Amino acid sequence: MPKVKLIDFGGWELPVNFEAGILAEHHAVRNAVGLFDISHMGECIIRGHLAATFLDYLVTNTVVDMTDGQIIYALMCYPDGTVVDDLIIYRIDSETYWVVMNAANIEKDLRWITKENPWSSSNKEMPEVIDYSDQTAQMALQGPSAISVIGRLCPEGASLGFFRFLPEAKIASKTCILSRNGYTGEDGFEIYCKAADAPVIWNALLTTGKDFNILPCGLGARDTLRLEAKLPLYGHEISDTITPLEANLGVFVRFDKPDFCGKQALKRQEQSGVPRSLRGFEMIDAAVPRNGYRVFLKEKDIGYVTSGTKSPTLGIFCGYMLIDRDTGLKFGDEIDIEIHGKKKRAKLVKTPFYKKTPKK
Repeated sequence: MPKVKLIDFGGWELPVNFEAGILAEHHAVRNAVGLFDISHMGECIIRGHLAATFLDYLVTNTVVDMTDGQIIYALMCYPDGTVVDDLIIYRIDSETYWVVMNAANIEKDLRWITKENPWSSSNKEMPEVIDYSDQTAQMALQGPSAISVIGRLCPEGASLGFFRFLPEAKIASKTCILSRNGYTGEDGFEIYCKAADAPVIWNALLTTGKDFNILPCGLGARDTLRLEAKLPLYGHEISDTITPLEANLGVFVRFDKPDFCGKQALKRQEQSGVPRSLRGFEMIDAAVPRNGYRVFLKEKDIGYVTSGTKSPTLGIFCGYMLIDRDTGLKFGDEIDIEIHGKKKRAKLVKTPFYKKTPKK
C-alpha cells in the first residue's frame, strides 16, 4: 500500500499526495496517466417529465437540446447572477439526468435545487431529485495513456467522444458510469460506481496502468493541473460573489434561452459593462501568489489573486486574478501583487497556461 498524506476536507479524509509526491503525480498526468479518488464529489439524479425543463431553468447552459449519452458543463446561478455551483450534467435519457456537484457544496446545492430556487419556492410541479452522494464513488483516470488503460478494461469506452458517456459500462466486472472528460487539461475518463465496488475498480485500473507508468494522484496535483488548464475552482474563480461573466465563462451562459435563473441580472451586467475580469498573470519576481493576495496598478488596489502556484509543467510562478475591468491593462503590462507585506512584480499573460487537444 503506497504512503499517502491525508487532510480533512469538509469531513472527508482526502489524499493531498501519495508516496511519489505532487510533482511526480502532476508529470505523470501530463506525460503518462494518473488515477484520482474523487469520491468526495456529490451526485444526484433528477428525473421525471419535467426534468429537462427544470434543469434548463436552473442552469445557464442549454439542457433541453442534449442527447442521450451527452455531458455538458453548466453554472447554477442565484437570481443576482452569482454562482451557486458549477455542475456537470449527464443525460441518461429524456427524463433522467445525472448531476455532479462540488463536494463542499452538496448540502447547499441540494437545498437550492429542491427548495430555495425561484421555480421550487413558487410551488411549481417538480421533478424527482434523488441524492446518490453517499452511495457513489468517483474516480478520474487522466493523461495521454488513459485511453490505453481503458481500452484494455472496457474497449467500448476507448471509442467514446469527448464529453460523452456510457451509462452501464463494465470495468473488472463491475457496472459503472464511464465518461470521457476531466479536470486536468488532459484527455481522460471519469468513473462513477457503487461505493462498495470502488476498491475493485481502483485496483484494476492501477494494475492495468502499470504498463503505462500510472501513479495514484492526490488533490495537490489535481489543483496544479486544473490551474495550468484554466479550469475554475469554486470559491476561487467562481463563487456566490462572482458572476460567470466576470469569470470569463460567458460561453456557458446561453442568453438565447427563454429564461434561466439569474438571466436578467446577467443580461443587465452584460449591457452595463462587466465590472471585473478574470486575467492570467506570470510573476516577474520569484514568489508564490496565493488566493486573496491584493493586486495593485501603481498604488491603486485593483483586485485580488483567485489562484496561484508554481507551474510544474512550465516552471513559472503564475495564477489568475479578478481585477477591475476599466484598468486598460494589456498582455505584457506589469502589475504588483502584495505577498507577505511586500509588492512583487508580475505581468499579464494569455491563458490557459497549458492546453492540449484530446485524442479523437
